[in-house]
Amino acid sequence: MEAIDLRSDTVSWPTPAMREAMANALVGDDVYGEDPTVNLLEAEAAALLGKEAALFVTSGTQGNLVSIFTHCGRGDEMILGREAHTFRYEAGSASGMGSVHPHILDVQPDGTLRLDQIENAIRGQNIHYPRTKLICLENTQGTVGGMALSVEYTAQVGALARRYGVKLHIDGARLFNAAAALAPDDIPGTARALAADADSVTFCLSKGLCAPAGSLVVGTRAFIDEARRTRKMLGGGMRQAGILAAAGLISIREMIYRLPQDHANARRLAEGLADIPGVRIDAARVQTNMMFFDLTPDAPINADTLAERLKTEYNIYLRPLYGGTFRAVTHYWITRERVDCVLQAIRALLAQ
Repeated sequence: MEAIDLRSDTVSWPTPAMREAMANALVGDDVYGEDPTVNLLEAEAAALLGKEAALFVTSGTQGNLVSIFTHCGRGDEMILGREAHTFRYEAGSASGMGSVHPHILDVQPDGTLRLDQIENAIRGQNIHYPRTKLICLENTQGTVGGMALSVEYTAQVGALARRYGVKLHIDGARLFNAAAALAPDDIPGTARALAADADSVTFCLSKGLCAPAGSLVVGTRAFIDEARRTRKMLGGGMRQAGILAAAGLISIREMIYRLPQDHANARRLAEGLADIPGVRIDAARVQTNMMFFDLTPDAPINADTLAERLKTEYNIYLRPLYGGTFRAVTHYWITRERVDCVLQAIRALLAQ
């Protein structure tokens, strides 16, 4: 990867080991359940998170939809955060395609939903109300800075869901980043603990884990059997998908263990940005591989100009989002040396 691309960890390329594994993958027809590499990936993913079964899907969005539609029928309600990816960035698909009603709550600065607000949002039995069927959490919570939800908090939400007879789904696109932030010496064990109270969990292979495509949904065997039918309804049946699954095996066997490096590089970047005049950032909030920062009103150039000059003069990709706020995300291809290159470039451009 020649460019230094901090726009997202979705831009990460497959590693050389992944490309080799993909070239040599054993394949079959996955819709018939005959792709040995997909079957192996699903079995290992389920075991990794302490669940009975798993399902390979094309994307995190599809994984969330498969889970929501398997838990909820038309007119049922799910409780989720106003800043949740499922609500903000999935094209309204849960309601548009499945007629699942969202009941949105404010996301707290630490990425959680308040327990009392979740409980108050659960509907009583009344024909005027939609039926509450599902609570959705996101871990890490990307829109507030990649914050990691704790095992204790997740268990509290799980207990609340069970008390009211509703299901818990975790959009764990970056679940292993959360585990790496909470317990870098025991990433698999912490990931299992984070998933323990959930009825379904999705996690992405194609972000910090570097696979070219794909996500996993995990849950009970009965849930996954039904989810497989939902995936088919959404056009997600794949054929010789072992070529993709081969990269995913490297993701869960190897790449999860190097995520602390991404977090260290993110902290280095955040702390360096905090020392540059014209940049406003709270480096103490950087827990994982993601951060947000702004330019101060007295900065010599605006956000759009900074982004354009970083691209054209330094081959560095950063994109201002809403209100000129930048999001920077570290990944496998953002090394310590590249972090330093970014800091030097921003310091030079803001010194003019």
